[in-house]
Amino acid sequence: MRLTGPLRAVAVLLLVGLTWLLANSLFGGESGSSMRSFFTGASEKPTAAESRPRKYKCGLSAPCPAKHLAFRLVSGAANVIGPKICLEDKMLVSSVKDNVGRGLNIALVNGVTGELLDTKSFDMWAGDISDLLKYLRPLHEGTLVFVASFDDAATKMNDESRRLFEELGSTAVKELAFRDSWVFVGAKGIENKSPFEQRMKNTKNSNKYEGWPESLEMDGCIPLRPPLEG
Repeated sequence: MRLTGPLRAVAVLLLVGLTWLLANSLFGGESGSSMRSFFTGASEKPTAAESRPRKYKCGLSAPCPAKHLAFRLVSGAANVIGPKICLEDKMLVSSVKDNVGRGLNIALVNGVTGELLDTKSFDMWAGDISDLLKYLRPLHEGTLVFVASFDDAATKMNDESRRLFEELGSTAVKELAFRDSWVFVGAKGIENKSPFEQRMKNTKNSNKYEGWPESLEMDGCIPLRPPLEG
């Protein structure tokens, strides 16, 4: 008889504990998950949303520092899939926007504010190279120039057009040839060579597509220029 009291107390505690576990298993909650894991020995698996890596502006895997612009460039795939130019999570150039063209696809951006100034494409197979020269010559100091190729970016290139891109920081433009893939970000007045440039040579033995190399994709963070004093 002396064991009746302690046994009754233990039974009450077990009943309360089981009731609490049942409630948590039905209604969820972090504590319920933890207790279920403790008693079953099973670890909680992350949901599909939790297991996916987080993406930032323009699909970057990490956020850009303050006063930097997030960008992503994708060159065209053969002569079928158009190029893309994304800046600060806004698509500036794409087939969806219906503003791509064969040749060079260019977006001009204010290097101080990040504001889009203009977009335009230049046919480098059958177009007039003078249109491109007139576009590049008057650029203002600090203007950012985003370039993505589509189909053929080089047939109409001449010495002056290559020199103008070199002044924007390009090194690959010297060797850019028929149907090469090219993505590039430069700036008017840049002092050094641009770190944002890729070129894939059109080579018959290694081309991904028949007659064209694979598409190029490049992303990163570009620092904004400080405003000019005065």
